[in-house]
Amino acid sequence: MLGIRAFMIHINKTIKTRRPKVVLAVTNDVATDHRVHKIAQSLTQMGFDVRIAGRKRSYSLPVNCPGVSVKRFNLWFNKGPLFYANYNLRLFFHLLFTRYHVLVANDLDTLLACYLAAKIKRKPVVYDSHEYFTEVPELINRPRVQCVWRKIEKSIVPKLTHCYTVSQGIADLYHQKYHTRFKLVRNFPSNTLNRAPLNSYKPPFPTDMPTILYQGAVNLGRGVEEAILAMKNIDNVRLVIVGDGDKYDTCRQLAIDEQLGDKVLFIGRVSPDELALITPFATIGLSIEKDMGLNYCFAMPNKLFNYIQAGVPVLASSLPEIKNIVSSYQTGYLIKETTPEIISAGIQHMLNSPADMEKWKAGCHKAGKILCWENEEKTLKSIYSTFLPDSF
Repeated sequence: MLGIRAFMIHINKTIKTRRPKVVLAVTNDVATDHRVHKIAQSLTQMGFDVRIAGRKRSYSLPVNCPGVSVKRFNLWFNKGPLFYANYNLRLFFHLLFTRYHVLVANDLDTLLACYLAAKIKRKPVVYDSHEYFTEVPELINRPRVQCVWRKIEKSIVPKLTHCYTVSQGIADLYHQKYHTRFKLVRNFPSNTLNRAPLNSYKPPFPTDMPTILYQGAVNLGRGVEEAILAMKNIDNVRLVIVGDGDKYDTCRQLAIDEQLGDKVLFIGRVSPDELALITPFATIGLSIEKDMGLNYCFAMPNKLFNYIQAGVPVLASSLPEIKNIVSSYQTGYLIKETTPEIISAGIQHMLNSPADMEKWKAGCHKAGKILCWENEEKTLKSIYSTFLPDSF
């Protein structure tokens, strides 16, 4: 019996080592990256041995991604040019001494290390562009830094074969600029999310009045500060902010300064699983990105589709890609500008329109069956299936 058991263990190890290994590189701490989690799970189901390489912070949450190994780097620097240099050096040397068959660069800030390592080891590299990186708001008023990223992009992207991104607008921009074709893999949530019944889960905020939910990165241009100020004009509602980012402390201080502590609650970072439990308790979800450059102009925010999947009507800005989704599927109300006055008026209009709210909820439920990961991952599988030959 011992001999048979040892033989079976040997066979299982041999089979595992024959699985093509994919490394997904990200500059975040992995724990709350919904897109990377979903892609890692899909690739695992296809038969890949998947590792995610990210960063480690003092406040990093545990990573819950079954069947996927995770490598998180402790870095000397956590922001600015030194952070990106530090991360890419650590990633580059890690990849040089790691066995893999395919490298996946998630966004431009991981592409240089991935491309150089893949070139040295003669392995394919895949580029997953989560956003139009060189046009993010943080770079628009920093021409020198923006120029460096544009040079990196220009030197590598035209040489790539396997690319995909989150919106058709961004795909078109890349093709016009570099004649590189990007496929479309949008960041839709699964329609089989394990959500507990509302009466069996207690959210980390009171539910005694309508809840206006903002989820995601608390960064420049996301409309969070304007949403906080909008609460001054509305009674008997509560704004709940779930997420973290560069503007998190600034936004918390703003709520204190404006004496809105009882109307604005900050939950901070939560895991994707907990976020899926929290979202259905919202009355309205906010996706109010500002028109700050091409990246936001063609953005397809994760939060928009999380609200839709949870059946929560959305108050959204009229940026092209967002407007197209909200209008096509009738999932909420669009505003033309992201100002506190217009946001508060939009919220009040939605709360005072019960018939429209029911229509928008129905639109969300209908859209949720279409705009889901189970449909979107078909394109993903068509990209990665080319890396599953017998030669591996």
